[in-house]
Amino acid sequence: MNKVANALYAGRKILLILWIILIVGFGFYAAKLPSVLGGNGFEMKGMYKDTEQLLVNKFDVSEAQIIVLFEKKDGVSASKFQQTIAQYMQKAKDNSDASKVDIPTASNKMIKGSTAYGIIHFNHDDGTMDKRVEKIRTLSAEEKEMSVKLTGGPIIEKDMNTASQADLAKAEAIGIPVALVVLLLAFGGVVAAAIPLMIGIITVVTTMGVVYFFHPYTELSIFILNVIPMIGLALSIDFALLFINRFKEEIQTKSVEQAIKITIQTAGRSVIFSGLCVFIGLAGMLFIQVDIFQNVALGGMAVVFIAVFSALTLLPSILAILGTRINRLRILKVSEQGGQSRWRSFATFVMKKPVTMTIVSLIILLVALIPVRDMHLEIPSSEALPTKYESRQAFDTYNDTFINKNTADVYFVLKAKQDMLNEKPLTNAFTFIKQLKEDSLVKQVDSISTALNVKSSDQLQAMLENPQISAQTKPAVDSFINGHYMLIKAMLDTDQNSDEAKDFVRKWKDKRSPFTVHIGGYPKFEQEIFDEIYEKAPYGMALVLFSTYVILMIAFRSVLIPLKAIIMNILSLTATFGLLVWLFQNGHLGLTQSNIALVLPVFVFGLVFGLSMDYEVFLISRIHEVYHQTHDNNVATVEGLASTSKIITSAALIMIVITGAFAFTDVTPVKQMGVGIALAIFIDATIVRMLLVPSLMKLLGDANWWFFTKKRDKSSSNEQLKS
Repeated sequence: MNKVANALYAGRKILLILWIILIVGFGFYAAKLPSVLGGNGFEMKGMYKDTEQLLVNKFDVSEAQIIVLFEKKDGVSASKFQQTIAQYMQKAKDNSDASKVDIPTASNKMIKGSTAYGIIHFNHDDGTMDKRVEKIRTLSAEEKEMSVKLTGGPIIEKDMNTASQADLAKAEAIGIPVALVVLLLAFGGVVAAAIPLMIGIITVVTTMGVVYFFHPYTELSIFILNVIPMIGLALSIDFALLFINRFKEEIQTKSVEQAIKITIQTAGRSVIFSGLCVFIGLAGMLFIQVDIFQNVALGGMAVVFIAVFSALTLLPSILAILGTRINRLRILKVSEQGGQSRWRSFATFVMKKPVTMTIVSLIILLVALIPVRDMHLEIPSSEALPTKYESRQAFDTYNDTFINKNTADVYFVLKAKQDMLNEKPLTNAFTFIKQLKEDSLVKQVDSISTALNVKSSDQLQAMLENPQISAQTKPAVDSFINGHYMLIKAMLDTDQNSDEAKDFVRKWKDKRSPFTVHIGGYPKFEQEIFDEIYEKAPYGMALVLFSTYVILMIAFRSVLIPLKAIIMNILSLTATFGLLVWLFQNGHLGLTQSNIALVLPVFVFGLVFGLSMDYEVFLISRIHEVYHQTHDNNVATVEGLASTSKIITSAALIMIVITGAFAFTDVTPVKQMGVGIALAIFIDATIVRMLLVPSLMKLLGDANWWFFTKKRDKSSSNEQLKS
């Protein structure tokens, strides 16, 4: 690190100029990032996606639909209501270049009392969907005899993007001012407090500009807009806090050049190791081949890299120019000695009763994790959108009025080696339909058999051989058969989110058949997402645990300290998930009752496992420094805690403030993630760092360092430290 420190100090002015260029350049593209974000990120390659494409290509199923919800106003007759709807739907089709529209009538059960819905179908999205939606919205505003609300995938996606941007602005409006207050309390001066915030904002803006260039190669989820600022601000401010604190210590007795170089060699080293831990934590998500995990991993890894890069290049350049002026504009008197004395006393108190403190800490964590056993995970849907959005209101009304929540539709597309109307494939297809009907979970089957009311393939072939009947049956045949392909729809007697529905599609996917069987529908979508996460997440977790262990072992020359850190982290994270279940799933403390977002455990583990290692690295690095001088584990632990606890507490508080501010946002998964990260950091910074770390350091003694310990005269070392 000595050569790196020399090079960074020598090139400080050039680095500052380069950073100004980077900020201006990437800042321009950062502003354009929201325009290329779309979707909730739950996309992956698999049978569901292939089947959806087959339905589009072979059976004229539209790629995108907008649901139009109509509610009749008082005094309007039923016939006038229906007539007005038909006129509206035709105008909507003409103005939006839709492929077709489904117009509600009493016969097709799309009208119930004063409520009705229509569907506008689009065969492809050529990037003009937003303009089409706006044209339809204009038509809606003109209606006098009924209220018209739009919902469906494209509308909800657009509103989710809008809500995410509003959430980001709200979180920043809360988090940044409070973070500034915490920084003022930590440093006492406006200059020192403003620099971490400035570095954090620069890191976030630069990263968003970089991520913009990912969009031609991968679909970017709207949640990137929340994840990058959440990680970037918190991590950059933490790094800057540590860096500036060490610089302020060194500059009291050394020149600016010496202070910068020592800070890079000590705090800079900690930043590299902690950044590497966070980077690997996020990299673990890359195993899961679902777009949202790939997006968050790539965006998160980018912001971590830039946070480390800015902490090692931009921050030293600024500090080298400021020098002793870092202490300018002091508005609070901050006593370092008094703070260290209090933390020294606290650490000594904890280490006098290590067994008691360990037991108390473990009891608290074990009680907190009890609700985990009741955790119910679900894929975020329209319910993640705030109720104030019209698309959410309309979708809820549509679901409550027209959708049977206790059923689920599963689509089967059978592919034969020859034309499906040939004798052998047709016979096999009717056998397949019969087997489906016999399944205990199947409530109803819609197929060519039910459409033409035929019981066997012989009956159907007889009908098709009669020219007169064949002409009449052609529309029905075309709806279910296209060349080598046949469509079958099964209605299940269970909710589409249920485990039974997912088990059903797993069973039929693995069932032997003379056909190539493609399965679609929402249960298949959920089954693939759940299975992908459950199968691949352990690989990512194994990578994170192993890599973190190796990194910390190399950093601290210890076998036990990394193992202890990993176990404590897993325990505190599990306790966090238990608290999240208690808060959200059970609806405590005024929170709206909601299931836990499926992505949350993976996100919180990937993010927090690395983020909380920051404090482990900061703390153990300082303890390691003192132990290297004294070879007295107790002295090193007390002195390390005394000198770093204030800055670690401040860093944790800022992390809690920045991420916890997202608790006041409206999009449910984002709210859960913000609360989850804030809780995890709070548990880590209090129970783990203040109680468990000193207790276990005391109990394990010199065994903490057996990897590299050499015999030394401890008494002389202690005297050296005191002097």
